[in-house]
Amino acid sequence: MREIFKQEMQELATGLVTMADHVATAIEKADQSLRERDLQLAEEVIDADDRIDELERQIDDLGISLLARQQPVATDLRIVVSGLRLSATLERMGDLARHVAYVARGRYPEHALTGRMRDVVSEMGAQAVKVGQQVYELLKTHDLSLAAVVEAEDDVLDRLHRESFQVLLDEDESLTRQQVVDAVLLGRYLERFGDHGVSVARRISYLVTGDTANAVHVPMSQDQPGQTSERLG
Repeated sequence: MREIFKQEMQELATGLVTMADHVATAIEKADQSLRERDLQLAEEVIDADDRIDELERQIDDLGISLLARQQPVATDLRIVVSGLRLSATLERMGDLARHVAYVARGRYPEHALTGRMRDVVSEMGAQAVKVGQQVYELLKTHDLSLAAVVEAEDDVLDRLHRESFQVLLDEDESLTRQQVVDAVLLGRYLERFGDHGVSVARRISYLVTGDTANAVHVPMSQDQPGQTSERLG
């Protein structure tokens, strides 16, 4: 029974890494579809979101099954519960990538935005792509220094989000009403993507250290206890 339990815990970990890989790909393609007016890429992101949703269901079913059959305690319980929460967060990140792709598809063959606003949102998209890639690596490695980087990248997204509102208020901007709506929505989608990336980073930090007070903000050095002892898989 213990071997089966170990195998299922590994399956849980593998499923989360696979899910994060799909999310990273989704936000990269969504960003590219928006910048390059690529209808095919936008459609790929929208269609691929079903796979992310299916992975979440599989992880949730496995996690609930583990709780019911194995009744894990202590570290094992923390791992299973963290897995369930991480799958929900990753699913939301996939949804946000899909929303970006919806905007790109809806404005095709035109650019959704122009001028300074397009530049700011493009920067936000590039930062979101970084977060997606870092979340994927974080779930593979449980490297707390990378968790801190994820939070730092989110600070950049927050700054750019604030800048986007300043652009909207700029009297020299000549955005249409639809562009104003798109700018607000895209800024929100990308900013929330970063927020969910921070949620993943803090969950992994808690999983590794067992400490919620200083999660992410103060990464532990490599020689401190608890750095890599508790992992999803």
